[in-house]
Amino acid sequence: MSVGSGVEHVLNYLKRRQLENPGFLYAIEDDCGNVFWADPTCRLNYTYFGDTLVFDTTYRRGKRYQVPFAAFTGFNHHGQPVLFGCALILNESESSFAWLFQTWLQAMSAPPPPSITVEPDRLIQVAVSRVFSQTRLRFSQALIFKETEEKLAHVYQSHPTFESEFINCVTGTETAAEFEASWDSIVRRYYLEDNDWLQSIYNARQQWVRVFIRDTFYGELSTNEGSSFLNSFFQGFVDASTTMQMLIKQYEEAIDSWREKELKADYEATNSTPIMKTPSPMEKQAASLYTRVAFIKFQEEFVETLANHANRISDSGTRTTYRVAKFGEVHKGHTVSFDFLEVKANCSCQMFEYSGIICRHILAVFRAKNVLTLPSRYLLRRWTKEAKIRGTEEQPEFSNSCQESLNVCYDSLRQEATKYVEEGAKSIQIYKVAMDALDEAAKKVAAASNIRGATPGTTLPNGEAYPSEEARETANAINHPGGEKERTILELTAELERTGQRCEVYRANLLSILRDMEEQKFQLSHKVQNARLSLKE
Repeated sequence: MSVGSGVEHVLNYLKRRQLENPGFLYAIEDDCGNVFWADPTCRLNYTYFGDTLVFDTTYRRGKRYQVPFAAFTGFNHHGQPVLFGCALILNESESSFAWLFQTWLQAMSAPPPPSITVEPDRLIQVAVSRVFSQTRLRFSQALIFKETEEKLAHVYQSHPTFESEFINCVTGTETAAEFEASWDSIVRRYYLEDNDWLQSIYNARQQWVRVFIRDTFYGELSTNEGSSFLNSFFQGFVDASTTMQMLIKQYEEAIDSWREKELKADYEATNSTPIMKTPSPMEKQAASLYTRVAFIKFQEEFVETLANHANRISDSGTRTTYRVAKFGEVHKGHTVSFDFLEVKANCSCQMFEYSGIICRHILAVFRAKNVLTLPSRYLLRRWTKEAKIRGTEEQPEFSNSCQESLNVCYDSLRQEATKYVEEGAKSIQIYKVAMDALDEAAKKVAAASNIRGATPGTTLPNGEAYPSEEARETANAINHPGGEKERTILELTAELERTGQRCEVYRANLLSILRDMEEQKFQLSHKVQNARLSLKE
């Protein structure tokens, strides 16, 4: 089949999905034919993990791939790639990438991400600056390392130590001055002063060298981003042999695979207890709250505090400055500023800002100051077991504008309803429970709607008399400046939140079912093994 017929195959799939589920969105760019799509789960994922975005263009034209496929991805609370949307980029231009970013952002119905990682490409960079003007742009270190190896193949082959020196210069230097000195030394020693590629990536150093970007969150628990790729959600599913006709099948397989991996990780986080390495209450606190992968990273930092000494160097009011270094490596120390009143600290390594996990240097200061548990500001919800359970503090804020409030409410209700549908439709048992809960919620919504249309003297469902106009106005003024409509909306939103919490119980039931399935699988495997042994005998 031709590329055109392959695109038609994809479009037919998207149309069918939208008929089956109105929450499934897709769009086609006029004239260019570029295509974007996102299912309800993509939008829900973004509400939980939209604190950083990866625009994965691994499969662009000219890179030995047959499908011009791109994906919007991020990281979930287990550090796994999570999908926010997909696209076919049939025609590349600055305006086409801008259209794609705008369309994606509208589909998410949420603010732009604080940070975005892309391949080093001028068209994408310009489009990002147009659409995500307040978003911090980062070029993928992995792609730059890979391209450097290709463009400097002769250097890599003739100088075996060049690669390690180059990577250490980019990821191991702690200050801008240290990076500059290391870069200059490498360029001079290997006679690369006139190399155009090195000059171009040096000019863009603010967008990819760690020392310049570590003040921004990128959701990576690994301290060496260069060791991984662009967080490709579809790696292992879409490759050079994938045709347009095969794409949808591979797309669905990738989604199913990662969904299963997330469920297993959820189950492990809920039903297994990590091995403690110290008797510290802080370590126990972290183990009870963090997902497994986040706890392992925290534990690694926590144990290192035993080998790192916090030396006080100055005081200023409530703030004390420490120099923290490993024993015997004072020259590699980091500076920590600690406010004892707020129990707040900042470290020059900026690990917390970059990954969301507190560093060994701040933990060493906490240990010295007898801070026994982690302050809440250092426990990012996105790395905890409850990352996908919304709390009441996360309810949308309402302005005095009725229409604006209703729009916010609509988006919030839609997101909660999407979560409810996704969880409730995963088995017949859960579906029945979900429908019962939905019927109960529908009755309460209907009762609330009747209250809005009632008049003074009307008897309400609970047996109370509907208040007079004067009483209602007084209550409105006290309870909510937006009036009766706003208050009713808030009540309904709270009720829906409670319903959403019930959904989490259903999710736990699903995990229990998964555990039973795995147990049955083990038993069956054992029986098959015994049968094979019997046949041999």
